[in-house]
Amino acid sequence: MSDEVRPGEGKREKNFVGVAWLGLASLLKYITIGAVVYAARVSLSTAFLFLNSFTKSVNFIILASFCSVRRVRVFTVALVIYLDYKAVQQREKWTSKSKRAALWEKAHERNAKRVLSLIIKLEGLWVKLGQYLSTRADVLPEAYISLLKQLQDSLPPRPLKEVCRTIQKEFGKTMYDLFADFVEEPLATASIAQVHRAKLINGQEVVVKVQHEGVREIILEDLKNAKSIVEWIAWAEPQYDFNPMIDEWCKEAPKELDFNHEAENTRTVSRNLGCKMSPGESYSSNRVNVLIPEVIQSTKSVLILEYMDGIRLNDSASLEAFGVDKKNIVEEITRAYAHQIYVDGFFNGDPHPGNFLVSKEAPHRPILLDFGLTKKLSSSMKQALAKMFLASAEGDHVALLSAMSEMGLRLRLDMPEQVMEITNVFFRSSTPANEAQQNLKTLSEQREKNMKAIQEKMQLNPKEVKRFNPVDAFPGDIVIFARVLNLLRGLSSTMNVRIVYLDIMRPFAESVLQGNINRGPAANVQWIYNTPVHSDIEAKLRQLLVELGNNDKILGIQVCAYKDGEVIIDTAAGVLGKYDPRPVQPDTLFSVFSATKGIAAGMLHWLVDNGKLKLEENVANIWPEFRRNGKEHIKVHHILNHTSGLHNALANLREENPLLLTEWDECLKRMEASVPETEPGKQQLYHYLSFGWLCGGIIEHASGKKFQEILEEAFIHPLKIEGELYVGIPPGVESRLATLTLDMDDLKMLSEMQNRPELPSTFQLNNIGEFAEYLPAFFNMLNIRRAIIPAANGHCSARALARYYAALADGGVVPPPHSSVSNPALGSHPHIPNFPPKKINEKQKGKVDSRQSSYTKIEEEEEDDVEKCSRSSRGTSDCEGIADRERKGKIFSNPRVHEAFMGVGEYGSLCLGDGAFGLGFRRLKSKQGDGSYTGFGHSGMGGSTGFCDVRNRFAMAVTVNKMSFGGVTSKIVELVCSELNVPLPEGLSGSRDINRPLIN
Repeated sequence: MSDEVRPGEGKREKNFVGVAWLGLASLLKYITIGAVVYAARVSLSTAFLFLNSFTKSVNFIILASFCSVRRVRVFTVALVIYLDYKAVQQREKWTSKSKRAALWEKAHERNAKRVLSLIIKLEGLWVKLGQYLSTRADVLPEAYISLLKQLQDSLPPRPLKEVCRTIQKEFGKTMYDLFADFVEEPLATASIAQVHRAKLINGQEVVVKVQHEGVREIILEDLKNAKSIVEWIAWAEPQYDFNPMIDEWCKEAPKELDFNHEAENTRTVSRNLGCKMSPGESYSSNRVNVLIPEVIQSTKSVLILEYMDGIRLNDSASLEAFGVDKKNIVEEITRAYAHQIYVDGFFNGDPHPGNFLVSKEAPHRPILLDFGLTKKLSSSMKQALAKMFLASAEGDHVALLSAMSEMGLRLRLDMPEQVMEITNVFFRSSTPANEAQQNLKTLSEQREKNMKAIQEKMQLNPKEVKRFNPVDAFPGDIVIFARVLNLLRGLSSTMNVRIVYLDIMRPFAESVLQGNINRGPAANVQWIYNTPVHSDIEAKLRQLLVELGNNDKILGIQVCAYKDGEVIIDTAAGVLGKYDPRPVQPDTLFSVFSATKGIAAGMLHWLVDNGKLKLEENVANIWPEFRRNGKEHIKVHHILNHTSGLHNALANLREENPLLLTEWDECLKRMEASVPETEPGKQQLYHYLSFGWLCGGIIEHASGKKFQEILEEAFIHPLKIEGELYVGIPPGVESRLATLTLDMDDLKMLSEMQNRPELPSTFQLNNIGEFAEYLPAFFNMLNIRRAIIPAANGHCSARALARYYAALADGGVVPPPHSSVSNPALGSHPHIPNFPPKKINEKQKGKVDSRQSSYTKIEEEEEDDVEKCSRSSRGTSDCEGIADRERKGKIFSNPRVHEAFMGVGEYGSLCLGDGAFGLGFRRLKSKQGDGSYTGFGHSGMGGSTGFCDVRNRFAMAVTVNKMSFGGVTSKIVELVCSELNVPLPEGLSGSRDINRPLIN
């Protein structure tokens, strides 16, 4: 008989198996219903909700009924337990509250004895099920736990004659030839074998593990029948398709039956964990302090191991007598498994209490036993599991989905928040046994909430919800991994201790990725992405990036620059994230924070250029709901110049509920309800968050279109930067996202800085440190990245941002194609999101229709000659600009658009004095110049920036994922400008005052 079970076997028994499954399901359901009703007093419907989740993790084992007689036994016991609990439910109605607890406890004791008796009679995989359930003190009543504990090592022993027969058959020698002494009473008896203490001829104390006769056939037959039952369930209830799980079990479980295999596994794990260190070997930083017996000899059915005297984990009295710290023991076992999983990629898949001892000598250490069921992970799977764990710890939705994709786990719905919730439950802290029922109730309520969310998202009716399976592909590699985590959680509950898995396992998961992540330029020749060098300046820049990378100032970065309309720099380097070792590529999308303001401002100017609104126009004329609370005199240019007096609007969202930033309509309503703190046009204070919503509201009300539609129409399509510039990412681009992290050294510098008068009271340096500390975790959340936050949520590549500013530097002329050697080429991403039409209320409709009519007329005029254009409200020069735009490919027709961006010349009257901002952009002076403005741009918190020098036809963008306060960016800008003899802009120099970090 083959050791592996073929997936197709057992289908002919489907109908009969279905009847057996009903009995088996009832057995587990009514055991747990009784526990829930007794301890948590929740409704039966709530209990059943839990069962759908709980049975999912164990029922592929419980289905191991393998012949007609055994199936009848199972069904009979299930029916008896079912009727017993139903009777107790009825009796409870007429029982006083003070006696109900005792009523349920007696029922649990009766039925736990029935379950234990059934398992002992059936043996095989039923024992494995019992061992698993005996560890789940976090979900089952104490009566079941106390009785099922016997299955860990105290089954009825096999006769000594059978043991002798097996030993002689395996070694070709009698027991007396092999052992000087052999203790007849076994130390333990389990599902596959029993263990005896003995002494070798040379006097060494050993234990002898002897496999039961006939157990191989029983186990393999169990697996075949379990497979047939699972196939029947998948046919009857598609949402409970456990085929991937049972397939993995069928592949791995038979390996337990070969003790030569177990012997080699034992040696491997012992070596990996450093249990037998050779002289001169050094310990790793993540060394674990456990013991593993040495393998003396093995055959297929007999294993001889070094004897280690220890205390069983279920022997509470002895543990207490020896002064054993139970929490330390469980933590060290957890560390040992974290090492096996994340560092070694080779781990024991059966950590139930019977497979551990505690050494009697101080310091008391766990002794790890039984390595029959092990799992080997590929390097890529090991990294994906580590990445999944760390993404859960960091709340990084993007990295989590990326990890799941890498491990082959595919979901049928796009709900990253729920995926994060489920993963957090997976790695949640354990609960002591006395909190089991409350924990069960909480999980049940959470599952009900999640199912409602799925129903709404997928628009399913109740019947469809019951049959909906959210998993599209489930990799077999993580089946044993999931089992191990559940068993470890059950182990800590059995020992009545609380374990924080995130803290214990994190160093080991980090170590998996640090080999790649921490391999900076000095150790990683691929640190700079392999793209051609466009110029000598780019070659020098790459040397600087290597230097900064070796000093740990760069995690991932892109730099792109245009000179005279041509690309001279286009470099990508580093990795996507602290826990994501994939390389940054030219098309990687970086979160650029307030650099987004330069995009939003450009959209407003584009609408002005197209006759949709005027800079001198009152915002309330465009956006009627904005008129309230003294805002009727705020004009468009006040918004762009940061002089509207609404600089602190939305500031309280951080304390109230930061997630409200994802609600577009809610934030617009808050803008409408806001109250100016200063008179419009009198004081320039940086509108760090409100700026984007003010611009966004004007854009949508003036155009009658959605914000994203105008972004695409104005810039994305004309500049051919599809797929590389978003304000709020669409689904489908997650794999290209860089993950944010924070440069802690730069963060410490803020304590030395002084307040700045041009910043609002809620955005001063004394609170920016705290503000910045939570930003990476917040903006790594996928629901935040998908939100349209027009002041702070741009996602782009440096080459897309540089191309935008290159066009602005040339008065809106679209540069030649970016580069034929970039791979993938800029604008080659096919994904372009479709947006639903914007809803317009009746009050706005007339205004928008009027503006749309005007807009249509202008478009018609542009299609004709300049003479026809001259009859419109535009001047002759403007009409010539439109015709010129058609010929040359321009995104702006106004020849003085530069002056509008900087707020100089005829636009100077619309700006406040010598403020830092023009009309939507930070205006830049030459550091050594005559004091006049040479260009404009916008930087974001963290160091990403985009800007241009109009006089020198120079544009540049830098995107980073390691958030600093401009030091890295300033050094890069300083190098490039000095090499090009372009005047270095003030505010972007590496030698700037420490009190002026790049935080706009």
